[in-house]
Amino acid sequence: MTTLPVTALNASAAAPAQGETTLEFPDNYLLIDLCGEHDRNLAALEDRLSVQILRRGNRLAVMGEADSRARAAEVLRSLYQRLESGKGLESGDIDRELRMGPALREAGPQDGDQKELFGEGPNGRIEVRTRRKVVEPRTEAQKAYVRALFEHELAFGIGPAGTGKTYLAVAVGVSMFLGGHVDKIILSRPAVEAGERLGFLPGDAKEKVDPYMQPLYDALNDFLPAKQVQKMIEEKVIEIAPLAFMRGRTLSHAFIVLDEAQNATSMQMKMFLTRLGEGSRMVITGDRTQIDLPRGVTSGLIEAERLLGGVPKISFTRFTSRDVVRHPLVAAIIEAYDADARDRATMENPA
Repeated sequence: MTTLPVTALNASAAAPAQGETTLEFPDNYLLIDLCGEHDRNLAALEDRLSVQILRRGNRLAVMGEADSRARAAEVLRSLYQRLESGKGLESGDIDRELRMGPALREAGPQDGDQKELFGEGPNGRIEVRTRRKVVEPRTEAQKAYVRALFEHELAFGIGPAGTGKTYLAVAVGVSMFLGGHVDKIILSRPAVEAGERLGFLPGDAKEKVDPYMQPLYDALNDFLPAKQVQKMIEEKVIEIAPLAFMRGRTLSHAFIVLDEAQNATSMQMKMFLTRLGEGSRMVITGDRTQIDLPRGVTSGLIEAERLLGGVPKISFTRFTSRDVVRHPLVAAIIEAYDADARDRATMENPA
């Protein structure tokens, strides 16, 4: 059945600062999904935009200041259109709409191979398709990052925890593998927490390093069925290994991710970067504020950023606390630590 577009009623340019905007939604079943269980989606919008939303049959009444009402109405329309297209609705979708809004509609369609690599959904959204889910960037930095991963053979994602650097990189890697653009996926991290000396831990080599690789397994399991992940690992189509195991290899026709790169030494970073082979894509992710290397040892990530920042065809995407997509408290925590670091630096160097 063809549904009519969402229409706004009682909305007027001359509406008072505190007023009401009413939205009508023709499909009651989709409206239930839009509101969420116990109206939790509406509650999230009310909290973020300082409005009140009441449900009246197949209509939603948005009350509050004019700008906030208009923003809430725009988000509700966009989310309803998403449901009309047959997609589900998660809390992350609401967060993305609130963060990006009209900016999502600025991107036009891609040409050539890029159009095949990733899709442009409704309103120009970038969509990374995997076996289990479709992943969409939630912030402008994430959007630029995903484009860079598809368009550059070597890309860096630098910023605080919770900004999706590794998650999006693994999603793109899975998407490119499923599309036949690479033959394997290689995921690596420095095992700095154990000083690359894992002999004191029980078990074989895999059991020793698996605790440090678990975030990469978690990401893979979000995008591929668990049994398929296990089979691909057994067939070495997916490799998950410590950075030290990469020495001496040439990695061709692969999508390669180095996570937690701030804990790679200068020599390790140079070694890893020079593994890049024909037909491969490489992504380096890290957080400059969480370096676990011994005092006096230079981080390979910081050095690579300094040396390669001006090299053509190498992309650098930098994230901030504004791009954190975990619990809202994570962003507040990061901002508090950043503010403390600035205050300490000012005290140590008053000039």
